[in-house]
Amino acid sequence: MMSCPFCGHAAHARSSHKVSENVKQRYHQCTNIECSATFCTSEAVEEIIQPSNRKDLPVPEIPLSPRMRKTYIDYPEFKQSN
Repeated sequence: MMSCPFCGHAAHARSSHKVSENVKQRYHQCTNIECSATFCTSEAVEEIIQPSNRKDLPVPEIPLSPRMRKTYIDYPEFKQSN
């Protein structure tokens, strides 16, 4: 749930569409009938906190969280290019 940037009331997602593999654009409308503002937000996967336990899945090109970089440093599929 997002808050309306104008009045602060709850805003419901009315629709969304996929921009890329890890980004979604979402359109919201304020639930305050006196305001009724509409606005757009972006939702993105920024980092992996815990990788999947399934080893048969491809590894996405998304950075690991700093803590996970230390944990998975010996795993070649999780090595980060700097």
